[in-house]
Amino acid sequence: MSKPEALELPVVRGGDVVPCCPPVTAGELSPADAEKMAGMFKALSDPVRLRLFSKIASHPGGEACVCDIADVGVSQPTVSHHLKKLREAGLLTSERRGTWVYYRVAPAVVAAMAAMLDLRG
Repeated sequence: MSKPEALELPVVRGGDVVPCCPPVTAGELSPADAEKMAGMFKALSDPVRLRLFSKIASHPGGEACVCDIADVGVSQPTVSHHLKKLREAGLLTSERRGTWVYYRVAPAVVAAMAAMLDLRG
């Protein structure tokens, strides 16, 4: 089965990012903001998930088919589990095309995480 051409993904500009939480230098996080951010960082704290996330982020075209990123040293069901956790945390989006699922990094969410950790703010 041939893969469809990669789609060009939109680039997130600085004005398009709406941080979910204020920078840590702006004051104490609310319990809700801390809960939301902890879920995202927890999802990335697993080495397999971080490798999958990195493979997707660095893949040509900004998206990757699950068939192209599954070689991370664990079984296919475990890869699916980790991808699900990354999606549930809001770090990835996915789209089914035929029998394959394609994943993309959610750039606004990652930019919001970076903005929260920005100590210059």
